[in-house]
Amino acid sequence: MNTSTGTVIAAGANLDFTLAQQLTVIALCALTAFTSHMALAVFNDGVRPFMLDFIQGRSTRSATTAVSFGLSAGFIFGLGAPMALSTGVLNPWLVFLPTDILGILAPKKWLAPILGGAWGAVVVFGLNGANNLAHDLPVDFLTAMQQMSTPILFLFTLFPVLAITKQFGRKWGGIAGVAELALVVMTMKLWPKVFAGAIAMAVGVLLLIALAVAKDLKQRKADRANEVEEIALADDPMASLFSASAARLRRYLPLFMVLGAGVCVLAQMHIFGGGEATSFLIAKGQYGEAAQVDFYRVFGFIPLIATTALASGAYGIAGFTLVYPIGYLMPNPFLAAVVGALVFAAEVLALSYIGKFLGKLPSVRDSSEHLRSAISDTLQLAILFGSLMAANAMGAGLGILIVGGLYLLNEAMGRPVVRMAAAPAAVIVGGIALNVLYWLDLFTPLKA
Repeated sequence: MNTSTGTVIAAGANLDFTLAQQLTVIALCALTAFTSHMALAVFNDGVRPFMLDFIQGRSTRSATTAVSFGLSAGFIFGLGAPMALSTGVLNPWLVFLPTDILGILAPKKWLAPILGGAWGAVVVFGLNGANNLAHDLPVDFLTAMQQMSTPILFLFTLFPVLAITKQFGRKWGGIAGVAELALVVMTMKLWPKVFAGAIAMAVGVLLLIALAVAKDLKQRKADRANEVEEIALADDPMASLFSASAARLRRYLPLFMVLGAGVCVLAQMHIFGGGEATSFLIAKGQYGEAAQVDFYRVFGFIPLIATTALASGAYGIAGFTLVYPIGYLMPNPFLAAVVGALVFAAEVLALSYIGKFLGKLPSVRDSSEHLRSAISDTLQLAILFGSLMAANAMGAGLGILIVGGLYLLNEAMGRPVVRMAAAPAAVIVGGIALNVLYWLDLFTPLKA
C-alpha cells in the first residue's frame, strides 16, 4: 500500500518461498527449539521468568511447557498466523513461539531440533497452500485483512506520544503530539513515497529518551553528596544471581552467535517482519522504514529482556531485537550472518554491564515500560479498528456484526483469546462463517 494515501496492499500476497528461504526457516526453527530445550533462550517474554525454576529443577518440563503454551497459543493462532497469511510475511509469533513450546516439550536433546525443524517445514510448505485456498473462496477474508495495514501503520506512530504523556504529563505529551502531527503532515506533503510516521516516531522516541536522561542526570546531581548507590548495589541479593546468569549465557556464546546469524539472515531475506507494522512495511518493500520502526521498538524491550535474562538465565531468541533492523538493511545474507553473530556476541558479553547501567538510570528504565505499554495500547486499538474495516470489506454490516460480536463475546468470557489476537482471529472465523452462509445461499459476497 501507499501509506500516504491509505490504499491497501495489492491483493495476492503469497508465502511461496525459494529453496534457500525454506531451508533457512527450517534450520532456524530447529536451532530455536534446541536453545529452548536447553533453557538458554525463549522468545516469549512472559515465559522467561519461569525458566529459572526449570533450570534449577524446581519445575518439571511438562509444567513449564504448559506455561509456555498457555502464554503463547493465542498469539500463534490469533495473531501470528492471520498476519502472515494477510501480508505474505512471516513474523516471530508464528516462527518462534511454537519452537519455544516444542523445545521445552521435547524430552530428549536430539528430539528438540527435529520437532522445531518439522514446525519450520509446516510454516514454509503448509501456509502457502492455506493462503491459496483462502484466496479462492467466495469471501476472500485474507485480502480483506489487508485493510488492517492503514490503522496499524498510522496509529502505531503515536506510541511515543502516549509514553511521554504517561511518564512526563500532559504538557510534554501535548507538545509531542503536535510535533508528531506536524511531521506526519509534512512527510506526506514533501515525501509521499516515505512512510509518513517514520520521522515523527524518531522525534518522539528521541524526545522521550532526552526527557528521561535529563531527569536522571538531575537526580544524580542532587544525590551526588550521598554515595550510597554503590553500597546498595554491592549488598543487593540479586547481584550474585545476575552474575551467575550472565556467566551461564557467556559459556554458550558460540551457540548464541549462530542464533544471531540465523535471525539476521532471516530478516535480510525480507520474508520476515519483527512486528505488526513492520510486516506490512516489509510486504510493501519499504525496508528502510521497517528498520526504523523495529529500531524504535528496541528501546522499549532492552531493559525487559536484559533484566529477565539476568534473573532467569535464559536470553531472548532475537536478543534485544537489534538483528531485525540490521538484517533488513544488509545487502546479502553472508554479511547479515557475520553482523548478526557479532551483534549477539556483543549483547551477551555486555549483558551484565547493561543491567548495572540500567540500575543507575531509573527514569530510562521506566521509559521502556511506558514504551511497551504505549505500543500495546496503540496496536490494540489499531488491530481492532483494522479488523472491523476488514469485516466491513468482506461482509458489510453482517461482517461487522459477526466479527465485532466475536470480539465482544471474547471480552465477556474473560478473554480466552488474548485481546491483541482476538480481533484478527475473529476476522478469520467471520470469513469462514460468511463463506458457509454463501454456500447455504444466505449471503451474497460484496464485489471487490
